[in-house]
Amino acid sequence: QITTLINHKDKPKRSDKTLQAIQRVGQAVNLAVGRFVTVGEAIANENHELKEEMSVACIEARRAGETIAQLTDVASLDHPESDSHITIFTDKTGVVKAARLLLSSVTKVLVLADRIVIKQIITSRNKVLATMEQLEKVSSFQEFVQIFSQFGNEMVEFAHLTGDRQNDLKDEKKKARMAASRAVLEKCTMMLLTASKTCLRHPDCESARINKDGVFHRMRLALEQVIEIVTDSRPNGENEMAPISIYSGIKEFKNKVEGLRENLYFLSKENLSTMLEVILEHTEDFTDSAYTSHEHREHILELSKQAKMELEQLVSVWMQAQNQKTKDLMEDLEVAILKTCQCMNELKREVHSAATSLAADLLKYHTDHMVLKALKITGVEGNLEAVAEYTCKLSEQKEQLVEMCRLLRHVSGTEPLEITCIHAEDTFQVTGPQIISAAETLALHPSSKIAKENLEVFCEAWESQLSDMSLLLREINDVFEGRRGEKRVYLSLPRPGKHNANLKALKPVKLDTEEQAKIAKLGLELHLLTSDLDSETEKWEDQENEIVQHGQGMSSMAYSMYLFTRGEGLLKTTQDLFHQAEIFAAEGTKLASALHALSDQVHDDDKPLLLLEAEKLISMCKQLQITAKASAQGKSATFTKVDACILKTRNVMTLLCQLLPLCCKLLRKNKAGNGCLKPAPPWKEGRIRTGTNARTPERRVDTFGIKSLENHVTNMTFLESK
Repeated sequence: QITTLINHKDKPKRSDKTLQAIQRVGQAVNLAVGRFVTVGEAIANENHELKEEMSVACIEARRAGETIAQLTDVASLDHPESDSHITIFTDKTGVVKAARLLLSSVTKVLVLADRIVIKQIITSRNKVLATMEQLEKVSSFQEFVQIFSQFGNEMVEFAHLTGDRQNDLKDEKKKARMAASRAVLEKCTMMLLTASKTCLRHPDCESARINKDGVFHRMRLALEQVIEIVTDSRPNGENEMAPISIYSGIKEFKNKVEGLRENLYFLSKENLSTMLEVILEHTEDFTDSAYTSHEHREHILELSKQAKMELEQLVSVWMQAQNQKTKDLMEDLEVAILKTCQCMNELKREVHSAATSLAADLLKYHTDHMVLKALKITGVEGNLEAVAEYTCKLSEQKEQLVEMCRLLRHVSGTEPLEITCIHAEDTFQVTGPQIISAAETLALHPSSKIAKENLEVFCEAWESQLSDMSLLLREINDVFEGRRGEKRVYLSLPRPGKHNANLKALKPVKLDTEEQAKIAKLGLELHLLTSDLDSETEKWEDQENEIVQHGQGMSSMAYSMYLFTRGEGLLKTTQDLFHQAEIFAAEGTKLASALHALSDQVHDDDKPLLLLEAEKLISMCKQLQITAKASAQGKSATFTKVDACILKTRNVMTLLCQLLPLCCKLLRKNKAGNGCLKPAPPWKEGRIRTGTNARTPERRVDTFGIKSLENHVTNMTFLESK
């Protein structure tokens, strides 16, 4: 609304409609500010240490809102008696000043409110830590029951506060880290209960004490990480240095190499060589691993050697092109760039195959949980020798799974998934020894029901993490294949020169800032539609369904077109956009064919509607293809063509958002309750999609096991009876 006022063009002739519209906008701004300030003042009254600062900011905001309302009070402007009245037409700078003051004061209120939220989370964390210290020192069941009930309530409060905060985070990496920390706290709450009970029942048992200490230590680390994320700080001021994955290294390397097309001087050859060296060092994690197959190891080594050779050739041509920019040399450079990028793609594909095939084999091998079952049986039997034998086997299994997580992190494809891999690695690393100490405790006290219950809880955590790994592996494969996960560009996107032997093609152009501003609204609408379509496709149980796959592909392409309107993403030029629009339209035609196939399966009553929608889709896609293929000469014509392509893509997406729910409904109807909808798996809590990239407003955050925590608290009476 403020932007509308600032950008309003002063015209000699002003219609009543224009005057009323300006006045309505001014009043709306003032009312919105009033509501906002009322909340700010209420927060100030509840937080005395920031009351003065908050009150000043609220007063400034209210004053600015009232000024805007006065300057836009232009409805009576045509009356002679109002000639002296200062308005937006007589004092445009006044509106600009008031708008700046308003935005400044609103920002102050938001920053102060944010400080209060952070303080609430820190205070809640401190309460939890204080109660944990009391729990560590208790010596009787009765005292433990009372303190644990208080601890449970405090954990529920902490869960609510951090859940809200996780929803508010814009950084996908922080969101994933927060999700991982909260998952640890959720699982450890039950572990803390059983481990503490076991320690109280067997106070002289060293393995029981080690088991309990491990849980407390892990909870403290998770609480500390939450505070680091919330306050955006690291202990002792150290910076977080996460190791670079092979995927992210290759992505950055390729971007630099492809950048040579536009600028031969923006980086040095030493810079490129160093980047490749770092990537090849990371491939040693695969070649040195005892779990990598001989075939994969050989292929990775061959591709590493080839990558060095391709880079040498590229550098040679690049150096010549810097000295003498001839047509032949530029064509040689293009070929060298393509060959280098192709080699890196093959290397990426090979490490992906090595990591995911290892993960699939290990997860399949360990699905029976034989070692855990054996530990439970031998523990109850009190067979210390057999427990020792199976703990060695569990340690071997732990090493295999930890190695699997490390290799998967290299090929995860997105930062949130990388963090999920790191979290999984930590979980196996910590839970393995805890299962061993719990099993040793049971073997020493085979008749102890509490020791048996404690071992069950730790084994369940292990099994749960293995189950999560299967979901994570599927997600990593989906991202690689371009089906799901963080929004990605369509994998078959033609690049200039890649699919066209004629290097004399028209010089591709980019949108300038003014053109981006004109098309921003349309792009935003496209962005919102991709979110809607993604939420619809995720509701389908059968993710392999042809309709879903085409829908996901089209959503991905539409999102890359939205990024283009912002000057971001891998669609760098208008020619890229037109190529993408053609592929998008072709995918839409395939989806229409799938709809025709579906119409043969549905009841006669539903068939006409489905066929009608399919025909609409075919017609829209044809129009888009015609527009994308039409020639456009000159800047103005090219922008008009861009605008038309985005507009027609938006229209197709609007239709798809109506079509997919209809198809799912018809399939459900036909399958007579078999269902094609499913809830999202809980581990996806900190994923995005998009998102990646920050397109994740629709994502939900699980309440961190609040229900299970509340159940722990309300069911504590059973301890007293024991």
